[in-house]
Amino acid sequence: MNIPDAEALYRAILEQIRAAYPIGAFGAPDGVAIAGIRSGGAWLAERLAHDLGAAQWGVVNVALHRDDYAKKGLHSQASPTALPFEVEGRRILLVDDVLHTGRTVRAALNELYDYGRPASVELAVLVDRGGRELPVAARFTGGEAQQLNPDSTLVLERADDGRFAMCVEPRIEPRGAH
Repeated sequence: MNIPDAEALYRAILEQIRAAYPIGAFGAPDGVAIAGIRSGGAWLAERLAHDLGAAQWGVVNVALHRDDYAKKGLHSQASPTALPFEVEGRRILLVDDVLHTGRTVRAALNELYDYGRPASVELAVLVDRGGRELPVAARFTGGEAQQLNPDSTLVLERADDGRFAMCVEPRIEPRGAH
């Protein structure tokens, strides 16, 4: 399995987003807001916000809405959702690093709706690895990596200079799972 080039995938979604939205759509205070799912999605959202000239961007923590919360619990380093913009009636670009089952995106939508009802939410992901358990699809996708072993996880890493890389790690079972 070839590990995807994260920088090439990033450039692909950036160009797709630029082509889909009018110039200035992200710069206006009431324009499209960017929200990244912690942690890889938040890194991507930060860089997209910079590259698109976004006035605002935020971070969505899905921990409390995950359907495996009872098994995993709350991570000791979990930080709260931080959305420095009004969600109610807002167009939101939700960003994540890897789309797999769709369960994280479902949890992120639940968290966003805790803050209000957006006018629309569009999804941008760096990598779609297939294996959907829910009817979730991204409008913007850098590429696909559907040949991964089901017992592995595709992980986004960020270097000190902000450049992205992907790596494959073995899947870790939650505590108490058998």
